[in-house]
Amino acid sequence: MKMLENIQSFQWSPRFTHIIQRISFWLSLISVILVFYDLGFQKSDTTAQRLITIYLSALFVGCISIGLRYIFSGKHPGFKVKVIDIIILTLFVFLIIIRTDLLVADLGFFNKKGWLYLAVFLYFIREFSSLRLDFKTQYFNPAQLFITSFLGIILIGTFLLLLPNATHSGISLIDALFTSTSAVCVTGLIVVDTGSYFTQFGQTIILVLIQLGGIGIMTFATYFSYFFRGQSSYETQLMMRDMTNSEKIGEVFSAMKRILLITFTIEFIGGILIFFSLGKSITGIGTKLFFSTFHTISSFCNAGFSTLANSLYEPGFRFNYPLHIILALLFILGGLGFPIVLNVYTYFKHLIINRVLPLRKNERCLHRPWVINMNTRIVLLSTFVLLIGGSIGFYALEYDNTLAAHTEFGKIVTAFFGAATPRTAGFNSIDYADLRFGTLMLIFLLMWIGASPASTGGGIKTSTFAIATLNFFSLAKGKDRIELYKREIADISVRRAFAIISLSLMVIGIAISLIVSFDPDQNLLKIAFECFSAYSTVGLSMGITSALSDPSKMVLIATMFIGRVSMLTILIAMLRRVRHLNYKYPTEEILIN
Repeated sequence: MKMLENIQSFQWSPRFTHIIQRISFWLSLISVILVFYDLGFQKSDTTAQRLITIYLSALFVGCISIGLRYIFSGKHPGFKVKVIDIIILTLFVFLIIIRTDLLVADLGFFNKKGWLYLAVFLYFIREFSSLRLDFKTQYFNPAQLFITSFLGIILIGTFLLLLPNATHSGISLIDALFTSTSAVCVTGLIVVDTGSYFTQFGQTIILVLIQLGGIGIMTFATYFSYFFRGQSSYETQLMMRDMTNSEKIGEVFSAMKRILLITFTIEFIGGILIFFSLGKSITGIGTKLFFSTFHTISSFCNAGFSTLANSLYEPGFRFNYPLHIILALLFILGGLGFPIVLNVYTYFKHLIINRVLPLRKNERCLHRPWVINMNTRIVLLSTFVLLIGGSIGFYALEYDNTLAAHTEFGKIVTAFFGAATPRTAGFNSIDYADLRFGTLMLIFLLMWIGASPASTGGGIKTSTFAIATLNFFSLAKGKDRIELYKREIADISVRRAFAIISLSLMVIGIAISLIVSFDPDQNLLKIAFECFSAYSTVGLSMGITSALSDPSKMVLIATMFIGRVSMLTILIAMLRRVRHLNYKYPTEEILIN
């Protein structure tokens, strides 16, 4: 009885709970660092056994720590958090059973250390997400936070790729930094072959970097912090509203939840379809699963990384048209942008609830609300025009050239794939060194335009190109504004579009000039192709990436990074933003033409 009173007396001390939480977090962080050491270096059997003991001890302390917080904090976590805690506890008990052989001596697959690593990572995510992640706008604006998160994950990825077990024969610092930047910026340019140069551990690191770079590390960190803590500061919600393009503050975390749900659902379905499309081209269930997982994530995130030496141009995959169609659909969906996908989902939901179901009840819908917003209409229309126009152009230009070896159906699929992949996907099902000059010019345009805003792709974006095109017609008609679908495009959108276009051409031009000076023996067309591909985070190449000098590789690294975060974002991060303009100067027109 007295012991129970002592326990209850601790409930008034939040400092005690805070200390427990901090100790548990640092313990989980140390455990994760040891996991990377365990995976990245060769060790003796004695050291390996000691590491297992440390993992199990850390998990034991972690389970005790989580249990004490349930008792002392006085707060009861939500149902989902309790499920995670139960999973961690179950894994710990299961690992103890395996360790002490309480059931059977040999559990086959379940004896693998992967279950131990899974428990450690879940424990770390649980503790990291329980920390208070609040961002002060007086210290960071969304642009600075966005750039810092990408820089941080690139540097961590570089360090992990330098671990001895990540490659078969070691890798230089420049090549590791290049690969990490290409993965995080979902570009796909490579200086070493991903499938043969990196071990499965190294390929897994690249895969995780692609996923974090595609969705955004801040989206993961902030959402899981909210998931475990159940609350967030007002300033954090304001910042994440800007980063997720949410219209309302109250929709920030629901939008982030939908983004993660849509991403994992599409990738899961894509992985299943890829698995069954492989046939006998890859043998072994484990190999097929890893190939499917790697390529579905790489496709949806528009990364373009492949474990195949020649991507889809590999002999066993060159004519696998179902696989090409699946991958194309994945990177088209990833390139549409999460706000577009959510808006389309809202439209179909509205259509079923308010249009289809009432018809069965003979109810007439008197009002047709504006569900598909202007942004979605522009993106879908421009994406459709670019895909169809690009496919027709590719088909006509390459019919008797790179498409000659394909059947008529194969020509259509390959032309469609060839028009879709330059829009930041990066997979190739043909040899780009054999393309005609006219086709290369078409690919230059498609690469430069790229994907859509708030997507996993790069480029100047479809909406930017659409606004610039509409502005041409508006000026030609003598209008002083851009009108579309009985709506007027905001002046700030027009200004931002032309700023992005100007900055993109400036960055690409500087990159081409620098590489030409560093590698004067390289072909100018191939260098220009490389720079457009790097800036638009496409990943296509004419085969000169690995032959470039280290200074040229550094130029491409900077170009990929700028292309992913955008030069406009970097300028916003560097320059102080003026909050209010309480004055206005007289307006004058400048002679342009």
